[in-house]
Amino acid sequence: MTELWAMPAWKIHELYEKGKTSVEEVCRTLYRRIEEVEPSVKAYIKLLPEPDGKGADGRVTGSPLGGIPYALKDNICTAGIETTCGSRILSGFVPPYDATVAAALKKAGAMLLGKTNMDEFAMGSSCETSAFYPTRNPWDLRCVPGGSSGGSAAAVAGGEAVFALGSDTGGSVRQPASFCGVVGMKPTYGRVSRYGLVAFASSLDQIGPLTRDVRDCARVLGVIAGHDPRDSTSAVAEVPDYERGLLEGRKDDLRGMRIGVPKEYFAQGIQAGVKHAVMEAIKTIQELGAFVEECSLPHTEYAMAAYYLIAPAEASSNLARYDGVKYGYRSEHWSDLTGLYTKTRMEGFGPEVKRRIMLGTYALSAGYYDAFYLKAQKVRTLIRYDFAKAFERFDLLVAPTSPTVAFRIGERMDDPLTMYLSDVCTIPINLAGLPAISVPCGFSEGLPVGLQIIGKPFDEPGVLRVAYAYEQATEWHLRIPHLDGVEAAKRIARNDGQVSADE
Repeated sequence: MTELWAMPAWKIHELYEKGKTSVEEVCRTLYRRIEEVEPSVKAYIKLLPEPDGKGADGRVTGSPLGGIPYALKDNICTAGIETTCGSRILSGFVPPYDATVAAALKKAGAMLLGKTNMDEFAMGSSCETSAFYPTRNPWDLRCVPGGSSGGSAAAVAGGEAVFALGSDTGGSVRQPASFCGVVGMKPTYGRVSRYGLVAFASSLDQIGPLTRDVRDCARVLGVIAGHDPRDSTSAVAEVPDYERGLLEGRKDDLRGMRIGVPKEYFAQGIQAGVKHAVMEAIKTIQELGAFVEECSLPHTEYAMAAYYLIAPAEASSNLARYDGVKYGYRSEHWSDLTGLYTKTRMEGFGPEVKRRIMLGTYALSAGYYDAFYLKAQKVRTLIRYDFAKAFERFDLLVAPTSPTVAFRIGERMDDPLTMYLSDVCTIPINLAGLPAISVPCGFSEGLPVGLQIIGKPFDEPGVLRVAYAYEQATEWHLRIPHLDGVEAAKRIARNDGQVSADE
């Protein structure tokens, strides 16, 4: 029988309803699992005390997530619980309010386990820029879990949370989902409230779920989606019952679906094993009855350059509020106000955050605004037009989530450009504000590969339908990493933080 810590939320909820387990038992099982593997994975920045599960079974009634233990990325505000964004500059910051998504999950009866590790201020693709420590991939402790939501993805993959939330600015939910062999979805921009999400790039950020399977993804999205008047970018749009849509449809029949395969996503740089796994997944989708044809998104090659002007520009504006005056870290070495600002930011921000602030400030500076930032916004419009043109012919698009599988810890830290290319397949979707999901579709070099399914604005039901049909026709989502946390932690300690190649 599958261990409780390895079960999706919908299956645990069925056990609750049948009286075959209790919230107390599930919580106890999750905390035992965390105690076993967390010393080696390091998915969490902060763990909450184990709740007294007695009497907590009342949470289950009438809620699809009642009594389900979950984790939150540490850039999502939680009332009374420190929120650091993986940065030293926010040490000691305790929000006085819950983010809208945190409040929604609390209302639904879900049980928060803790806050997960992340790249500092969500700026990174490997979870190595955290001010605390890198998180490790449960499939291979020598490798990164992806980023910036690496802690959330690793927690779900390693059995340390039933589901988790992350944020996706340029691929930060989907890429770690791919690296860790779990499901990760970026909803349409505006579908999920950003109120209480600490801003990185406000026109790109979106909160999304990381789950064991597609049904759980639909269930969690149904709870957190919806209009929020506190978020000026929140869409006034009806939220369908995503999970019911999956269960009432024919999961083995995609006849009538027209799916495009953008050739630009299979260009030079994609690993052979990744390409093979994704092409095999596309064959499976064809066998389910979908019409599949190659298409083109010609401005894709400019997406990376546009993103690394727009996102840093917005970050340089958003991060100006961290000055050592109102909250968080304050330098002890200053003599005047300018010195306070300078020293606090110098000591509080890490190298990657400083790099992006400088890039963004330069792009917005007098004499360069039109040449860089404005031109990048024009390119963004062309990318959106490419997708709109493709969706005149196709219902959905499919592509790799990442051009590679998870890479070794430390391998790309001295090469920012190579690190940035980890998100080359996900960035265009953020620029266009579209929904997309990553589902496990195979393995290469013993590590998971993700298939990315991209939809029209607010067509989360269509994206989930194809993802669910593919998932039910395969067994990749049922694979669980073999992780002896105690022994792995000992090996890491013996090897000064690294796991040797023969282990």
